[in-house]
Amino acid sequence: MSEFGFLIPAFQSIIIASTPLVFAALGELVSERAGVLNLGVEGMMIMGAVVGFGCIIAGFPPIMAFAFAALAGLGMALLFGIMTLFLYANAVATGLALTLFGLGLSALIGSQYVGLSAGAFPKVHIPVLSDLPIVGPLLFSHDALVYVSLALAIALIWFFKRTRAGLIVRAVGDDHDAAHAIGYNVVAIRMGAVLFGGAMAGLGGAYLSVVQTPLFIENMTAGRGWIALALVVFASWRPGRVLLGAYLFGGITIIQLHVQGFGIAIPSQILSMLPYLATIVVLTVISARAIGAQQGAPRSLGKIFKVTR
Repeated sequence: MSEFGFLIPAFQSIIIASTPLVFAALGELVSERAGVLNLGVEGMMIMGAVVGFGCIIAGFPPIMAFAFAALAGLGMALLFGIMTLFLYANAVATGLALTLFGLGLSALIGSQYVGLSAGAFPKVHIPVLSDLPIVGPLLFSHDALVYVSLALAIALIWFFKRTRAGLIVRAVGDDHDAAHAIGYNVVAIRMGAVLFGGAMAGLGGAYLSVVQTPLFIENMTAGRGWIALALVVFASWRPGRVLLGAYLFGGITIIQLHVQGFGIAIPSQILSMLPYLATIVVLTVISARAIGAQQGAPRSLGKIFKVTR
């Protein structure tokens, strides 16, 4: 058992570091499957982080804190949806503006929370399974949100492959004109997908500030929203691959921390860059495979839809 003493906490740390990415990337995947590219994931995550943390500090139970964080992300997504789907604003510019707005507003709201701690978040104890040697701590001793993120990935796999609603969302993302011609409300479907993506980003941000850290500091998302966007491309718009990709990048984040702990003579700045360098490398490889990079990409992604009369 002692020889696994290092692996167990390291594996648990990887799960915790990956969970915010799972929520944010799965939410963005649904949005992009419907044909909407939202570059405001970073802004929605940071707003979820500050709202969730603020609710915990105010004494709200965790379930309400995460619910309000999801609503904060949803509110940001609603603003994005109105601007792009109804007012036909440029989605790229609007997404970037949303990120800047979220970073600035969260810094203003969160200034009162700097230096405070949310305390340890409780883990779920599953009778018998959590007490198993090695397997118990590895798989059955995590907090509830970890299992929710796994269930969400499985649910989305089923949703897109087995349900009529999932097929409709995919149809809207692949050819919005054809979907409109057969009677589907493209704008309403896309707005629903955008709102879902915002809620998941807010939930991921709250997990970061309430569970992973647990504290709030300015700009604490530190580019995780952009990594979530990259994960969707990396996964070829498939929920199962998003889950694997999130754990891969989470693992890289934790590995660089342990390398620093071992005292290996590598500048800490280079180690801190590893998750982002990995993102660049992965996207470069995908871009180099021009044909493969387009497989699975919604054909109407990023295109403005206007109802013609």
